[in-house]
Amino acid sequence: MTDSPMSAHVRLANEIALHFRHRDPATAAEEIAAHIRAFWEPRMRARLIADAEAGNGDLDPLIVSVAALLPPPVAG
Repeated sequence: MTDSPMSAHVRLANEIALHFRHRDPATAAEEIAAHIRAFWEPRMRARLIADAEAGNGDLDPLIVSVAALLPPPVAG
């Protein structure tokens, strides 16, 4: 954990992961990724991917797996 407050998108992603903790990790990751693709704003998805790639220690390990399943952000 860092000394700075947790970003809203990280907190939300971690809360979603908690709801899927009882599922098989691969299935949970696919379902969470589908949810994020469908309901999260592109900038939030991009920040989540960037945090996962940067090794943000606040992210639940399941969410790091989810980020790897998300398409890369579109430049624009």
